[in-house]
Amino acid sequence: MEIPKKPLPVVNPWAKPFWEACREKRLAIQKCKECGKHVFYPRIACPHCFSDRLDWVEASGKGTVYTYSVVVSNAPSAFIKDMPYVIAVIRLEEGVQMLSNVVECKPEDVRCDMPVEVTFEKLDEQFTLPKFRPIST
Repeated sequence: MEIPKKPLPVVNPWAKPFWEACREKRLAIQKCKECGKHVFYPRIACPHCFSDRLDWVEASGKGTVYTYSVVVSNAPSAFIKDMPYVIAVIRLEEGVQMLSNVVECKPEDVRCDMPVEVTFEKLDEQFTLPKFRPIST
């Protein structure tokens, strides 16, 4: 039986700068020119003040694990070879949260509030995914 390919992200026009930055191994998020708050996931209007005056800024790429789950079974078939893997909500230093994977460590070593930093996984010429790894102290 052939394992299906992993799905690729669907890119909305307003999210293109995010994916372009990822290809360059930079983590970009939006910042509202009106209220000054950071925004993630990419949007056409600020969820805080509803302004459409959003800029793209480079994020620090550092944060902490807010919550996580370890997938050990019953993954969609395209992800079977990755098991076990960690899906996590990462709270970036800028205050926004991002759903991603924690990599480069054993799943059983992941903890809430664990410091992490962004790393990038190139899928193909079009897509590079931001993932997070523990910050060694």
